[in-house]
Amino acid sequence: MPNTTPVIPEYITVHLGAPDSDAPNVTVPYADYLKNVASSEIFPTWPENALRANIYAQNSFALNRIYTAYYRSRGYDFDITSSIGIDQSFVNGRDIFENVSQLVDELFNDYIVMGDSIEPYFAAYCDGRELRCDGLEQWGTVALAEQGLTPFEILQRYYGNDISIIRNAPVGGGTITWDGRTLGVGDIGNAVQQIQIRLNRISKNFPSIPKIYPVDGIFGQGTEDAVLEYQRAFDLTPDGLVGKETWYSIQRTFSAVKRLNDLASEGLRADEITSLFNSFLEEGDRGSEVYELQYLLNIASEFNNEIPPVTVDGIFGAGTKSALEAFQRSYGLTVDGKVGVEDWDRLYREYVGVLDSLPSGYFGGVTLPYPGTVLRIGSQGEGVTALQEYLNYIGNTYSSIPKIEVDGSFGPATQRAVLAYKEIFGLGNQGIVSSSTWDSITATYRDLYDGNRVSSGQFPGYNLG
Repeated sequence: MPNTTPVIPEYITVHLGAPDSDAPNVTVPYADYLKNVASSEIFPTWPENALRANIYAQNSFALNRIYTAYYRSRGYDFDITSSIGIDQSFVNGRDIFENVSQLVDELFNDYIVMGDSIEPYFAAYCDGRELRCDGLEQWGTVALAEQGLTPFEILQRYYGNDISIIRNAPVGGGTITWDGRTLGVGDIGNAVQQIQIRLNRISKNFPSIPKIYPVDGIFGQGTEDAVLEYQRAFDLTPDGLVGKETWYSIQRTFSAVKRLNDLASEGLRADEITSLFNSFLEEGDRGSEVYELQYLLNIASEFNNEIPPVTVDGIFGAGTKSALEAFQRSYGLTVDGKVGVEDWDRLYREYVGVLDSLPSGYFGGVTLPYPGTVLRIGSQGEGVTALQEYLNYIGNTYSSIPKIEVDGSFGPATQRAVLAYKEIFGLGNQGIVSSSTWDSITATYRDLYDGNRVSSGQFPGYNLG
């Protein structure tokens, strides 16, 4: 699975020349790279605020190259070059200035962002004497520092008032890179979701690519259709699979249409990097992801006697760990009682398989199991139809839940009904239906239905048989 939120890499691979030259690559610790660049491009005698402003810009520039996989998405085996006409000056083996080294140790995990964008800003710059540019001018920072401006105020002079500094970013990983898995129909997870998000954005510029709906991290027919059309549009082998070549081509095109490697970047929004689920859970954890895990384990336990049922309470305790270990053992996964990417993937695969195999009306004939993806504005299908029926029926008892049209389309009216239900039952104030909300709604529906007994195997207006 690719990293989606920016983190500071432990290492960076530098090509010691222009991109297409036969120069060698060197891989060095990231902080050492930044110290080398700063010592090569700025003078240690400059005012400290000028040095700090330049280091912020140099760091953000390099992190942008890494995070957007600018070179790797083009088939290169490095992250950045030492060519000053394209990237930043890096002199392999050079001496490092002591004061520069100390500043980099303090600042190497701080970087610039623009507005509410996520990615490190493409903080382009030039020397400001021999070459003038639209970005930061290095010699100009000296005069501004001498006037008493802070590093941040200096950066604002060049990049505008909408910038901010992300401080103390975590270290480790950091690149939107291919993780080695070829994705195709049936695959589930965060990597699939990232492909769906990127293809949907690309389709604004290339309308022949169909929109993927919903963006749910499940590689279904709609995702395959979009991948096939993308491959045809960009002269790739049209196999509907996302391997290394297609992955990097999509990333490259996505960066291009959003201008992520440009001063005028459109920027990455938070909703463009949101993951479906936490990639790691272990005993002692609490929250919605644990609830999701327990729900999926219980579905699996209904069809596999080796997996004991668990209490769905959002607390990762001994019982959840025992059920998870049984699941891992049964499906050939590493039996460690911890949830990683492979475990989530297999849990969702098994869950979707269960849904596909169930006859209509399973689970007592009155409620459907959780559809396997969060329902929200824009969702459509049988799961939404059932949700609307449940809410309308519950609304006969709880009059603050407004009646809604049963049309299988999750619009504003359905969202209002969901919000009303959540307010009554203390489930928060988000107008979405996750597994925990679905479980509550169906349980309430069953309780009311069993009390009223309309008819066996049916509920009003929606025949599951």
